[in-house]
Amino acid sequence: MKQIFLTTAILFSLIFNKAMAQNNAGSTPAVLNHIAVYVSDLKQSTVFYESVFNLKIIPEPFHDNRHTWFSLGPAGQLHLIQGLKETQNFDKNEHLCFSVPSVDEFVKKLNTRHISFEDWAGKEKGITLRVDGVKQIYFKDPDGHWLEVNDAK
Repeated sequence: MKQIFLTTAILFSLIFNKAMAQNNAGSTPAVLNHIAVYVSDLKQSTVFYESVFNLKIIPEPFHDNRHTWFSLGPAGQLHLIQGLKETQNFDKNEHLCFSVPSVDEFVKKLNTRHISFEDWAGKEKGITLRVDGVKQIYFKDPDGHWLEVNDAK
């Protein structure tokens, strides 16, 4: 009886440890791979994101003239996809955010390109100063997708 109990305990321990190992393997957090943005004019949006954010175009596997892929460094990739048919009104709460060394310098770049921006409340040419000291601005891409730029470290 003692032998059966010991064998059962060992077997249970092995099964339990294997199950725990499998659960731990499944608890690895997911990593962002890419963000896809649906655009109406791929060429215009490609030029916009490349020039405004200095993003680097990377190879894309489709070669169908409907996609542009950009590297976002360790954060992943940005995929622009041609096909947006109608103008949409996007909510500011749904936005992409890019951090830059200086919001003030970035604002100069936007002004040179005649790209309007605003603070969170919607004040034109306003800059929001968050309670943690981070400066941020908001503006739209050519299709009206909201973008935030901040100087978070």
